Formats: sequence, C-alpha cells, structure tokens
Amino acid sequence: TRPSLSSHFVYRSGRKNDYSANMGRMHSKGKGMSKSSIPYKRSAPLWCKTSPDEIKDMIAKMAKKGMTPSQIGVILRDNHGIPQVSTVTNSKIMRILKGQGLAPTLPEDLYCLIKKAVSVRKHLERNRKDMDSKFRLILIESRIHRLARYYRLAKKLEPNWRYESSTASTLLTK
Repeated sequence: TRPSLSSHFVYRSGRKNDYSANMGRMHSKGKGMSKSSIPYKRSAPLWCKTSPDEIKDMIAKMAKKGMTPSQIGVILRDNHGIPQVSTVTNSKIMRILKGQGLAPTLPEDLYCLIKKAVSVRKHLERNRKDMDSKFRLILIESRIHRLARYYRLAKKLEPNWRYESSTASTLLTK
C-alpha cells in the first residue's frame, strides 16, 4: 500500500519510503527524470593541466566578447578540455564574472525567455492569424513574470523591475 502524495511527488521504485520530489514542467506533461550527474570527486582531475588564473583570463575574454556563462562553460569543456570550472578554480563561472565586474545584468534563464518572447512577437507581427503562436507567447510571458517574481524576491533584480513587451527588445541589447 502506498501513502497518498500530492501530484508532484513521484513513486520511483518498489521500495518502501522511496519518494522523489520531482516537479513537473510548467506548460507540458514531462516530469524530467533523466539527467547526467557530475563526478562525486570535487577536486580537479590530474589530467587537467590548465591553471586557475589561465581559466579566469579565458572566462573574462569570452565574457567581453558577449558570451553567456553557459556558452563559456561549453567552450571551455569542448575546446579547452576543462571538465568543470568550479573544480579547477574553486569558484563558479558567474562568481568569477561578478568578481571581475563582467556579470550580465539579467539572469541567463530570464534573458533567454525574453529573447524567445521577442522573436515570437516578431513572428506574430508577420503572421497575425497564427493562434498557436499567440497562445505560446502567453505561456512564455507567464513564465517570464513568474521567474521575474522569483528574482525580485531573491534580490537579483531591482524591486521595481517589470517585464513589458513594448520595451523587451531594448532589454536584450544592454
């Protein structure tokens, strides 16, 4: 017999008391159970010969070119053979950028949602009868408002910051 749980808990195996609190997606059906895991060992691997100062310089150069923190991490992993910045430098990419004054003004996930909303709105200007895109724009903008509320409470955005569709494209150019 299984105890009753709210809809966002998932019963993972036949073992007793083995529950996982996995939230579902906001506007789709998926629960998102599959994921990769980072290595347990938190020290830098022996085969990584790049020094922390070199990595910090590379991060600063890429940030000055206008790359996002996740793009920087992907390039360091794929092109320079640095598995995880935090194991080598003992600091995450965003913390390094904040320390050097190069951190983006908007959090990256909020920036990407705003970018998506601007492109959908531009599409709707050309294709006025596309009702599916209109519905998707409403969903994207509700995600933006929810995320903005979180970042205002977490003090990563100013308390008076508001998303307005008329000025959204100017937010992307900053």
